[in-house]
Amino acid sequence: MVFWTGAIAIGIISVGFARLADEAQTIFAHAINVEGWLRFLPILVTPCGFVICAWMAWRFFPGSQGSGIPQTIAARHLREEVEVGQILSLKTAAGKILLTVAGLLCGASVGREGPTVQVGASLMLQAARWGGMARARGLILAGSAAGIAAAFNTPLAGIVFAIEEMSRTYQSRTNGLVLSAVILAGVASLGILGNYTYFGVAHSSATFPGDWPIVVSCGVIGGALGASFSYLTLRLTRRIRRWQPHDPFRRMLIVAALSGMFVAVIGVATGGLTFGTGYAEARDAVEGNALPVSFFAAKLVVTLASTVSGIPGGLFAPSLSVGAGLGSTLGVILGADIGLAAVLGMAGYFAGVVQAPMTAFVIILEMTGNHANVIPLMTASMLGYGTARLVSPEPLYHALSRLFIADVLRRQRANKAVDDRS
Repeated sequence: MVFWTGAIAIGIISVGFARLADEAQTIFAHAINVEGWLRFLPILVTPCGFVICAWMAWRFFPGSQGSGIPQTIAARHLREEVEVGQILSLKTAAGKILLTVAGLLCGASVGREGPTVQVGASLMLQAARWGGMARARGLILAGSAAGIAAAFNTPLAGIVFAIEEMSRTYQSRTNGLVLSAVILAGVASLGILGNYTYFGVAHSSATFPGDWPIVVSCGVIGGALGASFSYLTLRLTRRIRRWQPHDPFRRMLIVAALSGMFVAVIGVATGGLTFGTGYAEARDAVEGNALPVSFFAAKLVVTLASTVSGIPGGLFAPSLSVGAGLGSTLGVILGADIGLAAVLGMAGYFAGVVQAPMTAFVIILEMTGNHANVIPLMTASMLGYGTARLVSPEPLYHALSRLFIADVLRRQRANKAVDDRS
């Protein structure tokens, strides 16, 4: 009963999180969709919002920064309950939701799906504590899978994500936990929102051999760009952490302000297209409407700035938006169907970013509802993954998780040194 309660709570809270995130984006879009000087309002609001979000994460919700998936992966490798509680707790989950919504309210290019993973794992562990259950890696895995499934309404993708990305292996003893959590969270989500496809239904399907140039192009180019994004994210994150190591608070404020200003300038220059999750733009492309040729590049760089800024927020939705923009552009160049090209671009680019090809094609297949494209999506995802491994062999989320583990070990050594002196 404790486990069931936790899984159902994940579904309900994920739905509430989604509605808050959508409302925040709507408010920001209405605020900047005006004539005159008010359209430049993000130049002030976005940097200030980034600074406030980064400061609140630093001061009140440590461990809530960034996507949430690296923290959850790190928690599976930590042994002490206190260590896990620093990044998976109700307080952290509340801060993750609050600050991700606040980031969207000021125009950040972030998503809510990665944060939902950390929220789901936190809720599942808290339910286990209340019920007197021993902490297990399987519970973290189950909470993560339930979070993804409820966030996207993609139950199969939740299971594949848990196996491929979170654990990097199949463990038969945890498959019952994962499956049960996904079912219960999915039932709760369906009970509130009903059955739906995240990006609507893609009606176009690839034909052989006429459409296979776009399949190969989206896979190879998308994988290379996705890997480049991951490489730059890791390089910038590590460089920022080495900069001013003795004054991390000042460093945090400066990085957040500069990142916010960059996002604001690009957003204003593109007429507001690059603000927020990019859900609306991706859906337009999937439905066959070509996006501006430069959209994918602009969205990529503002997502990079938002990711390294130190504010809470995920990569899933913005990455899918970049992929849809890339596919739209390649579709225009190659004369392919825009809707088909957008879906293939999402698969190639997303597989390149996360280096999890099964998760990529399953999640996009479920979000677009077109099972006629199974083989083309698999092909684009595998080409994206293979290309990404050549460009950046280090998977993004697992590389970032090691930074959180290092922080925990560093705090342990500092505490031990204090104890030894006393």
